Amino acid sequence: MPTSYPLSLEMLAFVTKTLSFSSASEDIDEQRRAYSRMSEAFTPTRPAHLDVRDFALGGVAVRSYRPQRLSLEHPAPCVVYIHGGGWVVGDLDSHDFLTAALAADLNAVVVAVNYRLAPEHPFPAGFGDCLAVWHALQIQAQRLDIDPHRIAIAGDSAGGNLAAAVCLALRDAGERQPVGQALIYPELGGASDLPSRRECADAPLLSADELGYYRQLYMMADEQSAYARPLNAGEFHNLAPAFIAVAQFDPLRDDGVGYERALREAGVRTEFEPGLGLLHGSLRAKGQVPEVDALYQRLVSALLGFIRDPL
Repeated sequence: MPTSYPLSLEMLAFVTKTLSFSSASEDIDEQRRAYSRMSEAFTPTRPAHLDVRDFALGGVAVRSYRPQRLSLEHPAPCVVYIHGGGWVVGDLDSHDFLTAALAADLNAVVVAVNYRLAPEHPFPAGFGDCLAVWHALQIQAQRLDIDPHRIAIAGDSAGGNLAAAVCLALRDAGERQPVGQALIYPELGGASDLPSRRECADAPLLSADELGYYRQLYMMADEQSAYARPLNAGEFHNLAPAFIAVAQFDPLRDDGVGYERALREAGVRTEFEPGLGLLHGSLRAKGQVPEVDALYQRLVSALLGFIRDPL
């Protein structure tokens, strides 16, 4: 493990446990199995009083979490959550630790998206799946007892990329966007010479080489679409308010830094979390690492701000 990163003892323990599940295999299926084993080891029992259901929206598998204490008098607020995993690994189970907790702590419906993965389904397949779920939610909101005017979108890592891309696509089409977007250490298509790529090249849990590996599985090297690389958007005005959190020791740090700046300079309301002491993927250490718990509380606060009743 690299030793040049001043991590807390709790974070170091998290890294050690995470790496104990890693696989050196180049076989994608084995990588997915290893990621699933690691995810399961960090997944606690779900909070009580949640109704959890798997079904399809827009032809895409999703999982909804509905708190039983939600008011029956008004449609519920909702957060669409898109999991990370480099567009290659991860599924509904890998991020259950987070989506279940968010539903309980927000007292809102959370809809997790099981988009298609690369390399079998490269860009734009996963992006198209996420956009299809958004459109289906708008159409079926009444049936699902969800308020279509109070739906936020969130995602971590590759999921942050997809969440940002959905907002861009809806803005470009003149359609209603989410009430807010929460992007956690997102991959946004930043250039390979960004300072964080060099400064955190060998960071634990995600190195610059691993970042390049996942990116090449998801998109062609010459892909310039803003829906694959949101930092390539020529126009950043009129996008959904954003909460953007980065991790200090992450080659992707400057993607989030640059995107927050671009949105803010375009007049979009933003909130930024610098993630001091954090690594890429460390949200999974919620409940074990104090600095991660602080990030989670800021995420909850931002999402509550997005979905609160405007009246």
